[in-house]
Amino acid sequence: MANRTKTQFHWIKIWCVTVLAGGLVAYWLTPESGGPKPAVHAVYAQTEPRPVPGQKARIPAPELEGGVEWLNTAGPIRLRDLRGKIVLLDFWTYCCINCIHVLPDLARLEKKYANQLVVIGVHSAKFDAEKDSKNIREAILRYGIEHPVVNDAHRRIWKAYRVIAWPTFFLIDPEGYIVGRASGEGLGQVLDAAIAELIEEHRARKTLNEQPIRFDLEKFRKRHQTPLYFPGKVLADLTTQRLFIADSSHHRLVITDWQGKVLAVAGTGEPGWQDGPFDKAQFNDPQGMALDGDKLYVADRKNHLIRVLDLPRQQVSTLAGTGQQSHDRRAAGKPREVGLNSPWDLLLVGRSLYIAMAGHHQIWKLDLQQDHLAAYSGSGMEEILDGSLAVSAFAQPSGLATDGRWLYVADSETSSIRAVSLPPAGLRPPIPGEPNRGEVRTIVGMGLFEFGDRDGQGKAVRLQHPLGLAYHKGYLYIADTYNNKIKILDPGKQTCRTFLGERTPGNSDDPPRFDEPGGISIAGDWLFVADTNNHAIRVVNLQTKQVRTLRLEGLNPPTPPPPPKRPFFPEPAVVRGAPQEIASSGAIDVHGSLAIAAGQKLVAGSPMPCLVEAFQDNRSLWEEVPRLEADIGRAAFRLSLAADKLAQADLLRITVGYFTCPEKSTGVCLMQAIRWDIPVQPKADSQRRTLTLVPPATAVKKVP
Repeated sequence: MANRTKTQFHWIKIWCVTVLAGGLVAYWLTPESGGPKPAVHAVYAQTEPRPVPGQKARIPAPELEGGVEWLNTAGPIRLRDLRGKIVLLDFWTYCCINCIHVLPDLARLEKKYANQLVVIGVHSAKFDAEKDSKNIREAILRYGIEHPVVNDAHRRIWKAYRVIAWPTFFLIDPEGYIVGRASGEGLGQVLDAAIAELIEEHRARKTLNEQPIRFDLEKFRKRHQTPLYFPGKVLADLTTQRLFIADSSHHRLVITDWQGKVLAVAGTGEPGWQDGPFDKAQFNDPQGMALDGDKLYVADRKNHLIRVLDLPRQQVSTLAGTGQQSHDRRAAGKPREVGLNSPWDLLLVGRSLYIAMAGHHQIWKLDLQQDHLAAYSGSGMEEILDGSLAVSAFAQPSGLATDGRWLYVADSETSSIRAVSLPPAGLRPPIPGEPNRGEVRTIVGMGLFEFGDRDGQGKAVRLQHPLGLAYHKGYLYIADTYNNKIKILDPGKQTCRTFLGERTPGNSDDPPRFDEPGGISIAGDWLFVADTNNHAIRVVNLQTKQVRTLRLEGLNPPTPPPPPKRPFFPEPAVVRGAPQEIASSGAIDVHGSLAIAAGQKLVAGSPMPCLVEAFQDNRSLWEEVPRLEADIGRAAFRLSLAADKLAQADLLRITVGYFTCPEKSTGVCLMQAIRWDIPVQPKADSQRRTLTLVPPATAVKKVP
């Protein structure tokens, strides 16, 4: 084994913190010999750490075999195709809040080490619905994931790597050996340091491949150009007949009337944290809302904030949070001084704003009169546990409703509906057949790994990751998200039945079919559904059960940011041509051929960026980004240039980038670049209007 420095991953100690139902485990990581201690806040950590054996040898990484489908790439990926790259495996499941929390860290690492690192998500599902590649594809789009993901529906890769927790990471060096393993969130700095060391070591050993790599991302194949994009929540106001829509993946709030006429839009459509006028404000994955007169409170989930919309003035401000994810479940104080952790839903009861704090697995309360924010219920342990407000436990609470005496909670990871007593404590109606267990009670649901789709009573009822909840005339209406249904629950009798929808996802009004509905709201006799994966709001007549899709008048997707003016290229192979006389007017046709390494091929549809530059005495005259006509079969391209723009030039520079993939696989495509420097002599009497660009056979090195 080669010597490693003190922060190398395979010299770190792995500490097991606790084991819960179903074998869930979280870890602390501590590098030996005084290395930096990562800020890991394992959500399951409830006991003193105890050591388990650390890795002491280089272990060949098992091949990624057994997945049912690859996503965000054109085909299956083999680790041997990635020799020369550092590979980071992320074992995740899309329901998991901790898995969601690590995605920004992964995105930063992918950007920082774009030419050296490949991140691969291994999606090993918890819920049945998460085994469907279609649903994983929607999650990839919703979360903005830009690395390959394999659907490990049968957990074969999970078992090969002996994984026991979500999320778990494996770091694989450029020679195909596992050099580190870690579990939990908050590991960005540790991973960064380990990757940097591997780059330094393997660059020195010349075993590092730093060619840019390209994958066929889902967003380029299935980008929904719809007015709404994965709307997470909806709120209906009976008095003004307005709808407030969390257009979550467009990072904005949309306000309409009940007929779909757009009244206002808050947010630019780009993720960020910016207060101010509606058209300048920025949000990041807004979710649940609560209306307070002329104010709309918003759970700004990825910003870990509570925002306020002043509706008459069309101004946005920040009510609570610091803008940084907090791991302090016991923090309390002024709302702007207390950090939050993925607030998912809001509910206003009197002058108290209750918050489903999904990342903390708690219910929080913001006292608007006292200007005070603190946890209200839940220990912070991820579990289903009834009892007092302090001792009880939730698991990713995501939806709130009330009858005025109880606060009802859609506790998504336990697939349960919980009841939390509201002040005063004496107003607690009994639940038939259940003993008095304190301030938090479970109405239906059994545990972290007890889920399904079954109507019935009490312990017989099964839900699957419910996210939305509404109370109406003695009943709770549930967005049973992963079952694609709306259900009705009698909280007193603990009976639950399907109201609308089928377990198979769909997109139709008659018969009514939904696709992972995330939010519901009731006003009068109307039920409004945020039909998340259908990018729609559905309207249900509670009397007739008729469903219609709300047509939004005048709402367009946000304008995407302009592409960079200058394309990116890896270090190009340079071809210096002989001087060429060219015409000084008309058009110059350029025909070029590309060098393809042995065992590689071009793939139809892959981008081929081009940059054309003109110089005079080493001074840049102009540059432009033309569109190429590519001939994939012949590995050739063509473009046309205006000769008069070259009239003063003495050097024409053309740079072309292209991607090659292994002949037997299209999963891994590496970027090449060739630059032609051609001395030119524009002449009025020249008839030469064609330039031929041919690279030498050695222009592009064979891919390792």
